[in-house]
Amino acid sequence: MASGVLVLEAIVLMLVSGPMILVYDVRPAVGLSVCLGLGFAALLTCGLLGKPVGVVAGSVLQAAAVALGFVVPVMFVLGSIFAALWVAAVLLGRRVDAIKAEHSARPSGGSS
Repeated sequence: MASGVLVLEAIVLMLVSGPMILVYDVRPAVGLSVCLGLGFAALLTCGLLGKPVGVVAGSVLQAAAVALGFVVPVMFVLGSIFAALWVAAVLLGRRVDAIKAEHSARPSGGSS
């Protein structure tokens, strides 16, 4: 679930480079570097999700997406939505992992 959030966020981050350059007069080199860099970082973070550093990297990425709102104001809204989805995905993922661990720890007995 968290990887799905990151992939969708990567798409949004990469697409925001257009308005950033055309509407908000950011230099193309800066706009493309920032947006494409954050987008690729989101995709790379998907590969780190199995490790504790993945959740930290994803959380930092959420903060960066919200901070992009200082340049493109709609990113305050979009970044906040993705941050909320990120928190939900991480919490639900932990809950699912706990349930799986509990289920696998039960002895597998016959029917009663």
